[in-house]
Amino acid sequence: MKFLDSSRKNTRYQKPVWIDIADRFPDDRDCLAAFIAFEAAEVLDGVKPSTLINLPDRPRRCGKNMFRIWKEHGEDIIRESSLEGTVLVERTGSLLLLLYDRAALSRLLSNRGALTILRRAGYPAMNNVAVLLSEFASRFASGGVPHEIGLILGYPLKDVAGFMGLSRREFSCQGPWKIYGDPGESLMLAETHRQCRCRMAGRLVSGCRPYECLGVPSRPIARTERGFLSI
Repeated sequence: MKFLDSSRKNTRYQKPVWIDIADRFPDDRDCLAAFIAFEAAEVLDGVKPSTLINLPDRPRRCGKNMFRIWKEHGEDIIRESSLEGTVLVERTGSLLLLLYDRAALSRLLSNRGALTILRRAGYPAMNNVAVLLSEFASRFASGGVPHEIGLILGYPLKDVAGFMGLSRREFSCQGPWKIYGDPGESLMLAETHRQCRCRMAGRLVSGCRPYECLGVPSRPIARTERGFLSI
């Protein structure tokens, strides 16, 4: 499959997409687990702290309605995985799901640069992941997408600050996000994200069970320890 060949030139045009592998998972629960593993590949690899997934209430190109399947199986799948999750906002016909690594978000809250950006965006003092996510949910609910969301999605601080108009760095190029200043580091990170998706697609295509890809813990973990956060 072309998207698995990382030796070819112009690899940025070969990023895998869900439709490439969706037909391998006819069972609804398995399909959703594989979809989550694919969409959260960078988080599962420890490369970024979280990812956002929009689930509209309509069939995707693969024929599955992930919104409806999520309603039936989503929270149980997250509780059984190494991820945590929360619905940031739900509107008629769609929901916006945030999947995250709590330890990575906690480290973000100890980063002085990230805290400076949050403070300048009007956030209260932050020392708790639940408070941070609650504030993001509140801002999504009021309409629009808060520009500072790039922080928890793992974008470089310089690019988030540039996009928010908080730095003097000029826009330099368009990648998966808007890049400001020297693009080298940002483009390398974007390529790392792409490689995570390619590896996850390869695992799913080669027959790895979706729940293994989701990093199901080897020991039972109480639901109160981690899992799905209701805001």
